[in-house]
Amino acid sequence: MASGTPTAPAGPAAPALPAVDNSRYGIDNEPGDSAYDSEVASYTTSLATNITDYKIENGRRYHAYKEGSRSPSTSIAKDLANSNGLGYPYPNDEKENDRLDIVHKMTTVMLHDRLHLSPIAKDPQRILDLGTGTGIWAMDMGDKYPNAEILGNDLSPIQPRWVPPNVRFEVDDVEADWTYTKPFDFIHCRYMSNAISDWPRLGKQCFDHTKAGGYTELIDFDLDWTSPDGSIDNRPIQKLNRDFLDGSLAVGKDPSPGPKLEQYMKAAGFEDVYAEKFIVPVGTWPADKHLKEVGAWNYLQVMEGIEGFLYRLFTNKLGYSSSEVELMCVKIRADMKDPKMHAMMFVHVAYGKKPEEKSAPED
Repeated sequence: MASGTPTAPAGPAAPALPAVDNSRYGIDNEPGDSAYDSEVASYTTSLATNITDYKIENGRRYHAYKEGSRSPSTSIAKDLANSNGLGYPYPNDEKENDRLDIVHKMTTVMLHDRLHLSPIAKDPQRILDLGTGTGIWAMDMGDKYPNAEILGNDLSPIQPRWVPPNVRFEVDDVEADWTYTKPFDFIHCRYMSNAISDWPRLGKQCFDHTKAGGYTELIDFDLDWTSPDGSIDNRPIQKLNRDFLDGSLAVGKDPSPGPKLEQYMKAAGFEDVYAEKFIVPVGTWPADKHLKEVGAWNYLQVMEGIEGFLYRLFTNKLGYSSSEVELMCVKIRADMKDPKMHAMMFVHVAYGKKPEEKSAPED
């Protein structure tokens, strides 16, 4: 016999355990390997179909996952009264994806080529991007912080397959209960106007899942258009803006959460909250060179997105016909091309730090 650790003598056989009554737990006891594989395939196919069975309305494509879903903190009665299943109002097709990438460019220019304002650690380990859209911010962050794990989530799987190795995406609803087991060094949430039913709850979930000493940053619009000289007054674009804002509020979504972001951050428990308001012109009318560039990108994204902003909300909820929306878009484009119109909106940025954990007092 080969040398080595001697084999222990066999002891008495362990008594057989009684069969577990799986019926108590609702467990299917019977399927064999092939049947189980088939069943799993059936469920995953059904889930994939649910995610990608996109809705086509007025020639535009809309997301399918949890289409018309409600916030868990919102009563069914209130949800039916307010949104009646409208769901996320903007498309998820290629035209909209191009617009989202233009908005990313506009924002980085607005922030002077920065991806965030939060003073996060130089070597963050976990970063979460809520409502990641095309994933362009998450991918840029993956390049900037190669040692960080970057996770982006969205209602639609529209992100590219080829991404930095430290970046991954998942389909999820940020208004559902979050199930992450490890906190994040940095949580980023950008441009969720008209998407969130319960902003205070979103702020609380961000706080709960931010690492002690880590940061959350919110960026969003105030879509109440204005002008420094009254040049949008009594124009078709002003009426459209009023109808858009009123209609969005009527279905239970805030089109202008930007001014409230600081309040949400403080209410959630963040400390050292910082807020900044940015002018975002529509067009190249400002004399300031930086604002002129921001305005050029904003003009482009608005022109690209007019139909997507309007069709679902205006035809499904505000009683407009498709032809009326089409005519409205023609008038808006005419206003947009008028150099005498000096329109602008605002973008608000707020970030805060989750308090450091207090060490236990020594005995």
